[in-house]
Amino acid sequence: METVSLETAANYELPEIRRAVTKLLEPLGGMSAFITPGDRVLIKPNMLAAKSPDKAVTTHPALVQVVAELVIESGGTALIGDSPGIGSFSKVAEKSGIQGAAERSGARLTEFCDPVELRGEGTFRSIQLARCYHEADKIINLPKLKTHEMMTMTCAVKNLFGAVIGTEKAAWHLKAGSSRQMFARLLLEISLLKKTTLTIVDAITAMEGNGPGSGTPIQRGILIAGINPLAVDVIAARLAGIPSDLLPLEQEAVARGLAGARLSEIELKGTPYASVTAMTFTLPTGLDPRFGLPPFLATALKNQLTSYPTADHAVCVLCGICRDACPPEAITITNSALSIDKARCIRCWCCRELCPHDAMAIERGLLLRALKCLSRRKVSR
Repeated sequence: METVSLETAANYELPEIRRAVTKLLEPLGGMSAFITPGDRVLIKPNMLAAKSPDKAVTTHPALVQVVAELVIESGGTALIGDSPGIGSFSKVAEKSGIQGAAERSGARLTEFCDPVELRGEGTFRSIQLARCYHEADKIINLPKLKTHEMMTMTCAVKNLFGAVIGTEKAAWHLKAGSSRQMFARLLLEISLLKKTTLTIVDAITAMEGNGPGSGTPIQRGILIAGINPLAVDVIAARLAGIPSDLLPLEQEAVARGLAGARLSEIELKGTPYASVTAMTFTLPTGLDPRFGLPPFLATALKNQLTSYPTADHAVCVLCGICRDACPPEAITITNSALSIDKARCIRCWCCRELCPHDAMAIERGLLLRALKCLSRRKVSR
């Protein structure tokens, strides 16, 4: 059985976070159970973009600070690192409040910039990850619970994709991102290359809707912790009201027989699960409704059921960030206009995830639009 601990937290005030994290880790033995004096401990928050903590895009700095302080008190050296999806590491660290968290706790910020090649035994035999991530004695994973337009949810396992450096993320999206199942396989294999020591999920304020960068903050009031990030994800998904059949990562893990992929394999401790109010998160509008259909039917209905990103020209400032980040190079700017080649688009939604102006909208297929109109008529009746 994989142990996952739950603890409620009312807000992000430092005394409340310290109380909650301490209580959260008690069923797992406390922070000292994971840290040996002298350990170089890499703390891996979600540092997707330069957004303020209230946007719920990044891991809250109060949680980062408290975890770093507990690591140092246990005798470890605390490093805080990531590879942001957009913007410089220093800018993201400053805007998200994580730079201040590092300074107050005595931790050191570490940008992921030097890659090391790791050999795997799965589908992807060679993957380059950040050297400081690979060489750390211990890794504490601090994801933010958010919806995700490609993978439905991003949490513990998905957060480790940040160990891939900069532009290599786009290359992996191009190589594995045309299939949700294949990308799920990549994420799982990255998580197995370097096993994390501990995962603590920031779900006090989570994100629903068009996550991971343009969704809506939602108060969840909970912290989740465990050794196995996959088991943590299973619990996080249930707390967000997301079933397993909408989660390719969970389905791939079950197919591979990985420990912690099934709810029956998980033992919950801490705050009783029954006392945590269930909430159903609003899911991204860009999710593929063909998911789970027979292949012949999914292919036949591709154009009618598929959604694609499209520029909102009233908001777009033609900064070129989406164009430069697009893995298949499907976005161009010509004659002061941004356009997307649907034939090349792999619907990884990196453009919407990384746009700093929320200028990427969604264009639905004909059948999707018709279904939406029918749904509205039923409601009006």
